[in-house]
Amino acid sequence: MKRHSFDVVVIGSGPAGQKAAIQAAEAGCMVGLVERDNRAGGACVHSGTIPSKTLRENALQLTRTRRVVRDFNLDLEQQEPMTHLMSRLQQVLSSHDSFISDQLERAGVEWIHGRARFADPHTLLVNKVDGQTWELRSRYIVLATGSSPRDPDNIPIDHEHILDSDSILSMCYLPKSLVVIGSGVIASEYASIFAILGSRVTMIDRYPRPLGFLDPELCDAFVRNFESFGGTYLGERDIASMKWNGLEVEVELENGDTVRAEKAIAAAGRIANLEYLELDKAELSANERGLMDVDEFCRTRQPHIYAVGDVIGAPALASSSMEQGRRAVRHALGLPLGAPSHTIPAGIFTIPEIASAGLTEVQAREKHGSVMVGSTTFDEVARGQIDGIQDGMLKLVCDSDGRKVLGVQIVGEGATELIHMGQIAMVEGLDVDMFVENIFNFPTLAEAYRLAALDIINRRPKTEAPARAATA
Repeated sequence: MKRHSFDVVVIGSGPAGQKAAIQAAEAGCMVGLVERDNRAGGACVHSGTIPSKTLRENALQLTRTRRVVRDFNLDLEQQEPMTHLMSRLQQVLSSHDSFISDQLERAGVEWIHGRARFADPHTLLVNKVDGQTWELRSRYIVLATGSSPRDPDNIPIDHEHILDSDSILSMCYLPKSLVVIGSGVIASEYASIFAILGSRVTMIDRYPRPLGFLDPELCDAFVRNFESFGGTYLGERDIASMKWNGLEVEVELENGDTVRAEKAIAAAGRIANLEYLELDKAELSANERGLMDVDEFCRTRQPHIYAVGDVIGAPALASSSMEQGRRAVRHALGLPLGAPSHTIPAGIFTIPEIASAGLTEVQAREKHGSVMVGSTTFDEVARGQIDGIQDGMLKLVCDSDGRKVLGVQIVGEGATELIHMGQIAMVEGLDVDMFVENIFNFPTLAEAYRLAALDIINRRPKTEAPARAATA
């Protein structure tokens, strides 16, 4: 058995693990990064974020081309090979993988291909692919093992007819019809992508509306667009049984209805990858939700063991996971942390995009009582008309004086980029007036901030409104 000693060992090379390893290496530590896959990046790169966003972008490009050049003969035939729709995926994955690998190598991180488990609180055993077992001793250990799709007991996933959110992209062709079980982020993203590509998509979930954690206006906009693509949302439905009957997927609902489709995808959440770690050897355990409990520094009950990313639960975003990995290592090494960011933007890559930062209108009213809300639609913005963006909206939520920005919600193409302007306004404590008193490029979607801000300013007491509105 080979024995190695490190200052920091990170398990998992997804966004959280990458940033943890690089931060430790930049601080002068000897760092080992254990990854069970032979490529860097974890599920984010190879089966989750990047593949799904590549498919989404290709779907949008195809849709735009159809709209602009109707006679270009680009209509999808049914049974269209999925390889055509994922044409750039391998190029994107290869480029990203090379970038991550080069970055880790430049930082001096030792790549260890294998599966790690605890032997004791400071020791890991790694089963290598060549059959060897390595023993790793480390001052600090960071768990960044990510998550896998949750397979509900009543859904017989076979990865051919009934797929999960990882195997969905292994389909050989675009299905004529698709059932999506779930209504969260992953379910909504895939449902809208396949609907715009021409599949007849039915979403089924027990909740009354998809993406129910968002502002209701954003949820409604998503549903309107989804239905305009031919999609159907069946809310407040429970599944009694589900099977492949030899010809199609058959979903029996508790109310007696039956939904049939060529393929199905179960996107009913994800579970933390903790099963192989043998946490008990480190005197640790997962909580009742199958996650690791941590403090504000991502430290577990063992003060030298940290957990970051999906294994600690919400928000479980690539962006927040990166920051957790970086801050966890800085805390372990006694490096300055800086003030934590409490304004984390959420970007949902449905069609159209949805983004949110800060409080929703409902949350703001619950926390602050009276609030002022201003909004505008993208059809009031020149760039929205130029780009043909349908059903876009930007909403600002401010305090009762209509000054301090408490939240921003956006739906429409470009939302995940636009949200950062509102985020910075909240982080810096800027008044909503700054969106009116500063000049934006014309024509751009950023003008929606100006119009929404004017909407709020015009709701203030009339003694203030004329002076402000005159700057419009």
